[in-house]
Amino acid sequence: MARDCIASSKLEETGFNYTMSLIQGKYKMSILYTLMEFGVVRFNEMQKYIGTITFKTLSSTLKQLEADGLIKRKEYAQIPPKVEYSLSDRGKSLMPILDQMCEWGDHNRK
Repeated sequence: MARDCIASSKLEETGFNYTMSLIQGKYKMSILYTLMEFGVVRFNEMQKYIGTITFKTLSSTLKQLEADGLIKRKEYAQIPPKVEYSLSDRGKSLMPILDQMCEWGDHNRK
């Protein structure tokens, strides 16, 4: 009977799969965590905080997160250009889950 249930199920149609599609990626969770901890962050600050991310990868990942509605990008008309990133309301709604993952990691890492 369990096989019938599994056989008729489609992972791609689940909320779990949708959520994972938004946060899956090498640096997405790190970026979201950074914005959760520090609020408003500029590009270079984020790159320094994460450390191992390249300019191109950070830029691409930020664009993906913005397109998915998880972060906001605010550009100031000045020279040199100034761009700040922060969590959107949608991104903030994901933070309790991210916070629980952080707590789990703190309690289980040895």
